[in-house]
Amino acid sequence: MWKRIRTQVSLNRWGWGVQFQAQPEGPQEPIALCICNANHLMLKGKRVIVTGASTGIGEQMAYHLAQMGAHVLVTARTEAKLQKVRTKHTHTGHICCVSLCPANGLQSCPAAPRGLDMLILNHVGNSYFNYFDGDVGHVQKLLKINFLSYVAMTVSALPRLKDSGGSIVVVSSMAGKAGFPFTAPYSATKFALDGFFSSLRQELIIQKVDVSITLCVLGFIDTAASDVVLVSPAPKEECALEIIKGGALRQREIYYKYAATKIPLLIRDWAPELLDYLIRRSYNVENLKKN
Repeated sequence: MWKRIRTQVSLNRWGWGVQFQAQPEGPQEPIALCICNANHLMLKGKRVIVTGASTGIGEQMAYHLAQMGAHVLVTARTEAKLQKVRTKHTHTGHICCVSLCPANGLQSCPAAPRGLDMLILNHVGNSYFNYFDGDVGHVQKLLKINFLSYVAMTVSALPRLKDSGGSIVVVSSMAGKAGFPFTAPYSATKFALDGFFSSLRQELIIQKVDVSITLCVLGFIDTAASDVVLVSPAPKEECALEIIKGGALRQREIYYKYAATKIPLLIRDWAPELLDYLIRRSYNVENLKKN
């Protein structure tokens, strides 16, 4: 007969973990053990869509979510890239791969789940890393992929997310919070995401709609390493976990890595010209000219 339960609380990379040890009367050793990580359990059985999941952070998120027991639908715009994901993760039964144009929303995807708990918007269009060349057409194309398709996916997913009290996770960048050189078209799309989803969050709260919006402000990640950037890239595997954690905990914003993102933004509020200077110092412009 159980008389005592000893509880031990610890903090790990996912948050608070709780360990329960059930003990019988007397001096005997514990004979029953259950380890519970709250954030992992929050995702078990959840229905999640991850866009732009054929490579990089998106692929890592899909893999981590499936390991946690979530039912994951991953999308990409090209079938060839999705086939690589299928091949690499054939042992994972919780991942379904679908070729999808995000601009068309979920209506064009018969495989989309009827219910949805989390929408992770992560896809991004290709852009150059150089001085702005005045190509307005490229800016328009990038806005369609990086911004308008996020809006379309959100509109089509909102009815399902309202039913489940779900979450929207928007992957953005430091380039959507501060001015970075050589990324003008890309930065424009990321600033647009911040404005739209911050406004939408306010409207959902006013309407008492239980759908959270998490904006992910990422620094330099090792998916796009360049000899022009002097800052060491952060690992995409850990970044993917932080994004998932932020969505699961329904956080307003997450910053990864924190010291490389949040602290510079605090400097911006007090000394914007200093931050601009520090950003310029983080580039090897001579290498850019060689490229």
